[in-house]
Amino acid sequence: TQDELDLDDEYSYLSGVVDPRVLVTTSRDPSTRLGSFAKEIRLLLPTAIRLNRGNLILPNLVQSAKSSGLSDVILLHEHRGTPTAMTISHFPHGPTASFSLHNVVLRHDIPNASRGTVSESYPHLIFEGFSTQLGKRVVKILQHLFPPRDGTAKLGNRVVTFKNIEDSIEVRHHVFVKTGYQSVELAEVGPRMTMRLFEIRQGTAESKEGDVEWALSQYTRTSKKKDYL
Repeated sequence: TQDELDLDDEYSYLSGVVDPRVLVTTSRDPSTRLGSFAKEIRLLLPTAIRLNRGNLILPNLVQSAKSSGLSDVILLHEHRGTPTAMTISHFPHGPTASFSLHNVVLRHDIPNASRGTVSESYPHLIFEGFSTQLGKRVVKILQHLFPPRDGTAKLGNRVVTFKNIEDSIEVRHHVFVKTGYQSVELAEVGPRMTMRLFEIRQGTAESKEGDVEWALSQYTRTSKKKDYL
């Protein structure tokens, strides 16, 4: 349909050609833990940069990111030191997707994470369980934060997994660790988290005008029967 074509066009001319340039930042005056989480998200995305927000207000932040030719901004939010939400905004026209965050575990809290050094190589991405149109839309938004990998390229040395289980997206980051001459194991290096989509709308993060494409309402939140992704 025309709507679907329009949605795909936001990404299509860059898709699979140009590495994204993603800006990772936080709400203002972040706690130490949120700052650490931002660093780990930055390491997850090999072509991203991290910005200490300072007192920059959102419209100015978005404006300078757009004029610097960045492709997306990721805003991380917290409540009393616990990361609670992530906003992903694609430039120049959106979409903007908002997720609540749950069970966030930083690298140093993951048992044996130190076995694997965090590699800056382009990760292999795995998306599991996204079966609906909305699910595919979410995959597209997440996928475009990572640089494209040539389909013929060998696996590389790290894997980022997004697994959707009843609308909770489990995120895991592993590297391959050589344990012998011909043997390798997967070591989890973090961060680890669960993401739940609560809104997708047109436009960029600072704009309140964008049409809401999908939102988790009170009604959908209490309905136990339907999975949306």
